[in-house]
Amino acid sequence: MDVHESILDVIGGTPLVRLARVSRDLGPAERRPTLLGKLEMLNPGGSVKDRIALGMIEAAERAGLLRPGGTIVEPTSGNTGHGLAIAAALKGYRCIFVMADKQSAEKQALLRAYGAEVVLCPTNVPPESPESYYAVARRLARDIPGAFQPDQYSNPQNPAAHEATTGPEIWTQTAGRITHFVCGVGTGGTITGAARYLKARRPELVVVGADPEGSVLSGDTARPYLTEGVGEDFFPATLEPALVDRWVRVSDREAFAAARRLTREEGILAGESCGTALVAALQVGRELTAAGAGPDAVVVVLLPDTGRNYLSKLYNDEWMRQHGLLGTTGALVRVGELLRDRHHGADLPPLVIARTTDSVGEAIERMQRFGISQMPVTEAEGDASAGLVGSIAEKGLLERAFRDPGVVARTVGEVMDPPLPVVADTAALDEAFALLSAGAPAVLAVRDGCAIGVVTKLDVLEYLAHQAVREG
Repeated sequence: MDVHESILDVIGGTPLVRLARVSRDLGPAERRPTLLGKLEMLNPGGSVKDRIALGMIEAAERAGLLRPGGTIVEPTSGNTGHGLAIAAALKGYRCIFVMADKQSAEKQALLRAYGAEVVLCPTNVPPESPESYYAVARRLARDIPGAFQPDQYSNPQNPAAHEATTGPEIWTQTAGRITHFVCGVGTGGTITGAARYLKARRPELVVVGADPEGSVLSGDTARPYLTEGVGEDFFPATLEPALVDRWVRVSDREAFAAARRLTREEGILAGESCGTALVAALQVGRELTAAGAGPDAVVVVLLPDTGRNYLSKLYNDEWMRQHGLLGTTGALVRVGELLRDRHHGADLPPLVIARTTDSVGEAIERMQRFGISQMPVTEAEGDASAGLVGSIAEKGLLERAFRDPGVVARTVGEVMDPPLPVVADTAALDEAFALLSAGAPAVLAVRDGCAIGVVTKLDVLEYLAHQAVREG
């Protein structure tokens, strides 16, 4: 019978899959490279980290650092913990995993499902802080009798596992034709170990590190970001930077969108770090296509983990919207585009303005003539688009006139409301929509400090309706 002795025996040997759908917009088939994904989410724990867990535990056992009944303590983004927890379940070790509180609820729940204990620490603290998950893990490993910390950030078994398995698998699966290796970087173990093996056989291989914005590995300034599992705020000892030929820095928005695209177009349920790596691979692919490299250029992108760990975040539309990661129609449209589209062919000036010295009756007549419900107010003469001091609106004038009909004889300056909120004509329509949703009667679009138009809720609604008709 073809039977494995334990779940540990099925770690590795993950397949390569052609990513034909997400790469087809790179250009003509004869010019674009071959893009292949290494599906590490098919490891038993759902990620590439399964490869390093067993090696670190067994090395500690051989060195006498981990004995029967001992405790494994590790700071982790979740995936390494899953691999360690699987091995520990078979070997009978207690596990305590220390995580930053930005990690998904699914990752925490999965660790507990294996019988591990989870300690959460704040994300937005420096690594040297006593509150950081690195420091808390070190303290627990020091204070708990029989505890051992594998420390994937400095453990040589981390890159060694990938040099022994991941690199050889890719070389064999591509028949030695790989020309570019793209990999997200966290501890650096995967890219270091795989690159050591691959570059030893093809020195001209181009190794590309994919790094989130806010990670120091690619030279950015450390700051919080949402993507889990890749990037760091320090340089791990397991990373050998000399093996990385270039870096591609990827925003949260790009990474999340790419992961969702990979799921919906290729049927590969991918995590956020997969999205980071895919963005980098597609950038490399565009460059190779522009150079006419063609299918002989073989780009392998390592896809580290499954999207099942991110159903409450990456694949939750409401969470995505709350964090500004889910594109809307308004994210793609500029305010100036709406202004150009609006009133096309109608006899209406781009901007209708009232002056402080106008009578309210004159202002009402002007609004009726042009069919508008509000106007900016200026105290200047001539072209006053840069000297606006207030606004008037149909609703406010009606309320005043109803209480006191004599108000129509007063000047606009006596009854005007505060100025309209301002947005640049180059701003996304989302920005204008947010102001309108917050209660603004209208927003004022400006270019180079001068007003060029007013946008109302009705304008936005008409624009969206016209777009739907065009696309339909």
